[in-house]
Amino acid sequence: MDTPPPQTEPTAPTDADIHAVREQLSRVPRGLRAIAHRCPCGNPDVVETAPRLEDGTPFPTLYYLTCPRAASAIGTLEAEGVMKEMTARLATDPELAAAYRAAHEDYIARRDAIEVLQGFPSAGGMPDRVKCLHVLVAHALAAGPGVNPLGDEALAMLPEWWRKGPCVSPCGAEGASREEGA
Repeated sequence: MDTPPPQTEPTAPTDADIHAVREQLSRVPRGLRAIAHRCPCGNPDVVETAPRLEDGTPFPTLYYLTCPRAASAIGTLEAEGVMKEMTARLATDPELAAAYRAAHEDYIARRDAIEVLQGFPSAGGMPDRVKCLHVLVAHALAAGPGVNPLGDEALAMLPEWWRKGPCVSPCGAEGASREEGA
């Protein structure tokens, strides 16, 4: 992609946001804390989740990609072997490995600022391998350019998923309540 989506400020989820995320995921979002990034179409595309779900279950994935179009495009990259290539580069490029370790540390620090999950890894395979591009792209979108080098790189490989308009309609939010969606 020539121009990545602009960075957006995190916001509290509105009823319309909760409805949109529920439609994107085809389920009620769990542990929803904030809209971490908003797609240029206006819908959420990355949510911030609580480090623990309401029942106390640890949920170490702080940033969760919700847009099905972006997720599908990332799935294509994964199927094409991009994760394997990135992991191989980590073993041979000390600067990339150091930047990726810094991304891991950033992810942990952001999650720990909410609640410490002692002994839990960050996400996406950080800091030693690439296990999930969805997580890395979500981190790159939420944190902004320059924080997660492999997330930025994967993001640059994606098509502009928002060009066809919103992936779901945010309409119908009247029936969604924060209590249901949280």
